[in-house]
Amino acid sequence: SSLAARRWVQMPARAQAFLCGMASNVEAPERWYLALLGFAEHFRTSSPPKIRLCVHCLQAVFQFKPPQRIEARTHLQLGSVLYHHTKNSELARSHLEKAWYISQQVPQFEDVKFEAASILSELFCQQNLVDSAKPLLRKAIQISQQTPYWHCRLLFQLAQLHTLEKDLVSACDLLGVGAEYARVVGSEYTRALFLLSKGMLLLMERKLGEVHPLLTLCGTIVENWQGNPIQKESLRVFFLVLQVTHYLDAGQVKSVKPCLKQLQQCIQTISTLHDDEILPSNPADLFHWLPKEHMCVLVYLVTVMHSMQAGYLEKAQKYTDKALMQLEKLKMLDCSPILSTFQVILLEHIIMCRLVTGHKATALQEVFLICCCCFFVYINVICNACKLHHGLYCISVNCMDNAEAQFTTALRLTTHQELWTYIVTNLASVYIREGNRHQEQSILLKRLNIDSHCLRAAAFYIRGLLSFFQGRYNEAKRFLRETLKMSNAEDLNRLTACSLVLLGHIFYVLGNHRESNNMVVPAMQLASKIPDMSVQLWSSALLKDLNKALGNTMDAHEAAQMHQNFSQQLLQDHIAACSLPEHNLISTARLLSRSRPRTGQPPAWLLVFYHRQQMDAD
Repeated sequence: SSLAARRWVQMPARAQAFLCGMASNVEAPERWYLALLGFAEHFRTSSPPKIRLCVHCLQAVFQFKPPQRIEARTHLQLGSVLYHHTKNSELARSHLEKAWYISQQVPQFEDVKFEAASILSELFCQQNLVDSAKPLLRKAIQISQQTPYWHCRLLFQLAQLHTLEKDLVSACDLLGVGAEYARVVGSEYTRALFLLSKGMLLLMERKLGEVHPLLTLCGTIVENWQGNPIQKESLRVFFLVLQVTHYLDAGQVKSVKPCLKQLQQCIQTISTLHDDEILPSNPADLFHWLPKEHMCVLVYLVTVMHSMQAGYLEKAQKYTDKALMQLEKLKMLDCSPILSTFQVILLEHIIMCRLVTGHKATALQEVFLICCCCFFVYINVICNACKLHHGLYCISVNCMDNAEAQFTTALRLTTHQELWTYIVTNLASVYIREGNRHQEQSILLKRLNIDSHCLRAAAFYIRGLLSFFQGRYNEAKRFLRETLKMSNAEDLNRLTACSLVLLGHIFYVLGNHRESNNMVVPAMQLASKIPDMSVQLWSSALLKDLNKALGNTMDAHEAAQMHQNFSQQLLQDHIAACSLPEHNLISTARLLSRSRPRTGQPPAWLLVFYHRQQMDAD
């Protein structure tokens, strides 16, 4: 055919001659196949890759009427190359379907059969054909029970598919099946991976009654397993990450410190170990949770999360900078989606750091970086992050209408209970500052149903703030003392500083200057340690008025000078932030509500803004 002729012409002359010789030798039918395969691999691994020529070499195999084994494997190779390196998903699907169908007719051909099923199900998911992917995986799982590696891998894959669909019950059931299968085939390592993965999903479902015994079992398995040191330490990291995030999710910042210290020591141990090239004797053990470079970033990430909740903002910024630097190096060599997820979570935390420490302009530019992640990989969670952090930024620049629009849009988009509670808490603070939204405030505060220690303490603070603005000072003091008790119990330093300064303000209003001073001075010291610019501004204003009332002229002058310095810093930062083009993003919540994207597409407002930014840059 003309197509075959074109492919033939594009091959090097020596390759043509070699293939002619191989094809004429009917006694060695696989030699010409190996030659074509060698050329295909040469073109695929060239720099840059020559995918078209690779595909031509593989397609040429079919001209020689190969036996079923070679035909099935070639369809698999073509489907894999087309799926991973081109946009021709229909042709890739055709080849993978043929590989799956033919390989089922060939005895003892498990690798080709199950790899075809695995890649084909990925392609179905990419095409939003999940209902086609699930039965394919179920059938492959059913017939792979004598092949431990593929049976476990396909169970993981189907569990992941259910997780992406938010069907966590089905995913947990599959992981439980996998754990039992791994136990039967004598793989305690992979059994631990299945159980830890199940524990992660149970944490997401908030099924804490099931999580505790499961994590206890996992801890025993991990400690007793004797195998590859890197695999053992990676299991320990997985286990400790679950424990740390469980504590942080519950707002128990002080209680988590021993686990976090173990996790940091564990990752240091892994970094000193050399990769062992010896393959496990049990094929069911041929799995690895994460590369150690990814685990290092993850440990930085949970350390940042802890530092943020505890109010150690300088420490949080230091570890964020280290993690982002390592991420940039990794992303040059690795396009794994998990790296983008790590980047977004780190940016979320550093944005909150910047807003607290009085660097709104930098925070706004980092919000735009999250929006760019939204542009390149549209994910609802990332869009929620955009809305949430735009709302926090709007509060910091006193744009309450925009803050309300951002938070209400984020509320509509989120289904995550803790995130919903966090957004509601911030929205309530917006209503309080607007001063005339009493009905909305009451409705929001009644709807709060909080498990997290940290968020429950924050809710008491919001109630105290509302009572203060309404002039119910005794009620406000009662709420704030509850906040102080809870925040001191778990070292929630920023919440402690905010509660102290607000109590100091209440005592000042009531004329109890001595008690006010006892609150404001430690609030100022703690805010300086964090450092929290807004609390320092508030505290210095109160100290100025307190010292003036007490007749301490020198102290009043010093406090006035501090207040002036903080005011100037915050004003300059405010002006710098509002002059940035990214400041226009605060009005995007209304645009988003008019422009709901289809899955996989960025919202229209971001598309327009991104291209406008590109034109400005040019």
